Amino acid sequence: MAFSLGGGSSNGRSRFRGRHTSMAEINVVPLVDVVLVLLIIFMLTAHVMEFGLEVDVPKVKQTRDTNDELPVVSLTRNGDVYLGEKPVNINLLGEAIRKNYPKSKGAFVRADKDTVYDPIAQVISALNEAKIDVRLVTQPLENGPKARR
Repeated sequence: MAFSLGGGSSNGRSRFRGRHTSMAEINVVPLVDVVLVLLIIFMLTAHVMEFGLEVDVPKVKQTRDTNDELPVVSLTRNGDVYLGEKPVNINLLGEAIRKNYPKSKGAFVRADKDTVYDPIAQVISALNEAKIDVRLVTQPLENGPKARR
């Protein structure tokens, strides 16, 4: 909405004739629109940035924390194998780890708790053939069942 500060005649057409004044206002509405769209896009994609694969690992009584930086081989419920977030052929798993992680001597295997045992055994076998140490990823039990006396 524009307002004219210079007094003019009562004729409505006179402001378009004669003296032209420039407006020194910046329209921020498009800027606000762009910022809101970017905010919505960020909110929708933020949960995907954590880790791309949903794998619910089994819970066990005893776990061991480690600070080792090793590649992660993930198995989904369907038995699909991923190295990091990229799908990988199980026959090329050892080569892919050697190529992408040349200094690594081991790998974490993270399998969904509902995965059948056969794909897990195949991955462990493929890693052992490639002389790569296998470490299984689990979660600690929270408020586990107490033993009765």
